Amino acid sequence: MANKTVIRQVNEHVGETVVIGSWLNNKRSSGKIQFLQLRDGTGYIQAVVVKSEVSEDTWNNAKSLTQESSMYVTGIIREEPRSQSGYEMTVTELEILHLTDNYPITPKEHGVDFLMDHRHLWLRSSKQRAIMVIRAEIIRAVQQFFDQNGFTLVDPPILTPTSAEGTTNLFHTKYFEEDAYLTQSGQLYMEAAAMALGKVYSFGPTFRAEKSKTRRHLIEFWMIEPEMAFTDHEESLRVQEQFISYVVQSVLKNCRTELEAIGRDVSKLEQIQAPFPRITYDEAIEFLNSQDFDIPWGEDFGAPHETAIAERYDKPVFITHYPASIKAFYMKPDPNRPEVVLCADMIAPEGYGEIIGGSQRIDDPELMEERFKEHNLSAETYQWYMDLRKYGSVPHSGFGLGLERTVAWICGLDHVRETIPFPRTLYRLYP
Repeated sequence: MANKTVIRQVNEHVGETVVIGSWLNNKRSSGKIQFLQLRDGTGYIQAVVVKSEVSEDTWNNAKSLTQESSMYVTGIIREEPRSQSGYEMTVTELEILHLTDNYPITPKEHGVDFLMDHRHLWLRSSKQRAIMVIRAEIIRAVQQFFDQNGFTLVDPPILTPTSAEGTTNLFHTKYFEEDAYLTQSGQLYMEAAAMALGKVYSFGPTFRAEKSKTRRHLIEFWMIEPEMAFTDHEESLRVQEQFISYVVQSVLKNCRTELEAIGRDVSKLEQIQAPFPRITYDEAIEFLNSQDFDIPWGEDFGAPHETAIAERYDKPVFITHYPASIKAFYMKPDPNRPEVVLCADMIAPEGYGEIIGGSQRIDDPELMEERFKEHNLSAETYQWYMDLRKYGSVPHSGFGLGLERTVAWICGLDHVRETIPFPRTLYRLYP
């Protein structure tokens, strides 16, 4: 009996007869030969059916196949230099599992709304599959980087009694008789974890009820949030650039086929090596105003501003020392200039905007109390957070990386909606 295998591993079975469970991606025929383009989720291979070499049933089965029909194909694996995979299958037997009828996504052009309505099927396309493989590699590399560098994975709660950053863009729900919210960040909880474990990171879903329709925004997305005790702002920046370099190089090493399949210019990614350039908020304001942007000191940057800054570099760039007035309450002021904070946003090249936001956190209990009053935060609700400064406070820093924006940048995608299996946007909750 033939061994069962997957397309990704056919290189281990050259000259052998194997069975592959697959779907029909495409088909063409040339008289007495049929060429079946098969996919099984791990890759693609061409299976050749020669009429004179198979039974009548196998020939007819092959002839009846329609797009996305499922089957078991038995055949001999051969090397084929002209094939993209380098291998081909000569079919000896074909068992149909299910014949499809009028598969909705055809090789013709479809509108975005149509494809999003059929996202459960669109995922099967070669480009979407490649994006999901790259996403999975990014996730693997993220975890490997932190695991190899002494971080402990900690899972913060998804249901919380408060906002992490004092904003109103929260999804409200009832927790029995209490008010609760879907988390917008696990950061505050990661600070508590860092006081117990030293260096920690979380990796989980977050939710922002922002009515935004830009190509960079999702309602539900995944965040990686490391937090480090006994770590200052400068040390955190070094971790961030080493982290991003590691992830990009891992994708280049392990997903080059997928990057090529989606048409990504890998030469741009090959330049992503630490260290990264840095400019201060002051320098950014000066540059933007020299480029005919009318932006006063104290105003936050939007997408056009970030893009203009990023275009000067072929690597991600840090913008540091933003005004305290436009940043979160927990960010530590610069001791030499208290009106700015020890923070940085990492802006990806090629117009992909901010992928990391981070800062050194306030560790002085008295200053944190002042910030609570300034931001009208409930001392009772945040008492546990204040306890972190009350019992053994230390300098600590952390940052958050948005997974989907990172996937969009590494893949070179026009819109973040293709970076997650089932995107949740302002007007989309289906499928």
